[in-house]
Amino acid sequence: MVKLTLNDRHIEAREGELLIDAMERAGVRVPTLCHMKDLFPSGACRMCVVEIDGRRGLVPSCACPVEEGMDVKTHSSRVVRARKTIIELLLANHPDDCLYCVRNGNCQLQDLAEELGVRERRFTGGRSHHDLDVSNPAIERDPDKCILCGKCVRICEEVQGVAAIDFVGRGSRAMVGTAFDQGLNLSSCVNCGQCIMVCPTGALRERSSLKDVMEAISDPDTFVVVQHAPSISVTLGEEFGLKPGTDVVGLMTTAMRRLGFDRVFDTAFSADLTIMEEASELVHRLSTGGKLPMMTSCSPGWVKFVEQFYPDMLENISTCKSPQQMLGAVIKSYFADREGLDPKKIFSVSAMPCTAKKFEATRPEMARHGLPDVDAVLTTRELARLIRMRGLDFNDLEPSNADTPFGERTSAGKIFGATGGVMEAAIRTAYHLITGEELQDLDVKAVRGMNGVKEAAVAVGDLEVGVAVANGVGNARKLLDEIREGRDDLHFIEVMTCPGGCIAGGGQPIGTDLDKVRERMNALYKIDSEDSIRVSHENPAIKRLYEEFLGEPLGHKSHELLHTHYTKRETVM
Repeated sequence: MVKLTLNDRHIEAREGELLIDAMERAGVRVPTLCHMKDLFPSGACRMCVVEIDGRRGLVPSCACPVEEGMDVKTHSSRVVRARKTIIELLLANHPDDCLYCVRNGNCQLQDLAEELGVRERRFTGGRSHHDLDVSNPAIERDPDKCILCGKCVRICEEVQGVAAIDFVGRGSRAMVGTAFDQGLNLSSCVNCGQCIMVCPTGALRERSSLKDVMEAISDPDTFVVVQHAPSISVTLGEEFGLKPGTDVVGLMTTAMRRLGFDRVFDTAFSADLTIMEEASELVHRLSTGGKLPMMTSCSPGWVKFVEQFYPDMLENISTCKSPQQMLGAVIKSYFADREGLDPKKIFSVSAMPCTAKKFEATRPEMARHGLPDVDAVLTTRELARLIRMRGLDFNDLEPSNADTPFGERTSAGKIFGATGGVMEAAIRTAYHLITGEELQDLDVKAVRGMNGVKEAAVAVGDLEVGVAVANGVGNARKLLDEIREGRDDLHFIEVMTCPGGCIAGGGQPIGTDLDKVRERMNALYKIDSEDSIRVSHENPAIKRLYEEFLGEPLGHKSHELLHTHYTKRETVM
């Protein structure tokens, strides 16, 4: 440990620790627009500068290791004046459309302008102007609002391993863009939306579906149904001031009814359905010498990642559609027949934690007879906006349950929202399918947690099944490279596109606070531990669906509705 003085207060810090981390632990916050914890410091924004006795210039605390005897001032008049000047210079080249911006009220640049008392425009001059990029079905880019902090570039390349965007140009012409300045739809972007989560302004945002959804609800001739993903019940409450991890599934269901949806379904139901098909597919591959290791297919960003970077492994991807698309398919077939509805009159909406789900819903493989399985996807943020727009007091609603026949779920479907959740649910059911018995300890703790790659060898009868969970596509790349080089001890791999899983998806409340992510994860596992039915194959509604309509897992009707295929993609890189 080293001793230093911080604002006339003596503190200790670990040798070699960055000053910004030592200050944070001591309860002193300095603003930053570019710093990303656990990544090599870039020092791009200079907002975190501090004054250190004996040094001539101001020092960026994000790139300065602590030293014995340092005397640091974090908010001296010189430091505050420098920070205010930086904000004023950024605003001089920033659009004045805060009232129209999706990040109004949730913008770090706006917050710092208020914090530092910016009340007039001191710097004027010619502004740069770039066209909006609306080519992508999931994510929109507004380069005029970019402040060149570099966080989107870093998370895309250093964390996700995709590198769809980078700095282009030099000096005053520098900007963040795609290869050859093509649209984002032609880049290697997998639509994960992690760039949105770290962007401090409105330069990156999801492509909104609110207008389409509101028009459908207002149309008396349209039957509008909505499904909500397992993870958003433990994240939506944060948009209304509730503690991270608070389960608001009942309040959310009531809010959706009050918004005008004709039916409210639970995607955790179709997560159970996915497990029935996926676990059966795994057992089939294990028993017939099929392509191994089998890899999950419920995360659309991950699927696109394989299509682009590892097309030689497409046969390893499960043929199962995601829970969103499975439920969309049975809504426009089984549910339509049961209710006597014309599928063309059904407008199917999903509320998802994920921007890539918007892309997935537009894939041509996700349609039958010209009708898409899902017509519109709302992110968690968009759902919160819609609730506010309709004047609902979310915290004052009476909770209610989802509608039948797709409202019953098990906790196995619920834990889909966390990294490792799909694997754990699949192991529970695969064990039953192979042995005819239930797994004695349903808590498969080896696949839980936030580690980049989690591995386990699971004894299933006479078999020892090697499983692995990749937490984010950047970590998946490591596993895939090992398999390409000959590794053959794995049979089943789960990959979630976003680090942490759906609870930290690109459509969730803005930010990447790991403490919040852990609270959300713990909430899902608490729901699981307290549930009466914890295995997908015991869901009574799933049993009825197979008895009345689908027949059996991997059967003809199941393949027609619930399975798909993927193909190699070319991108501009």
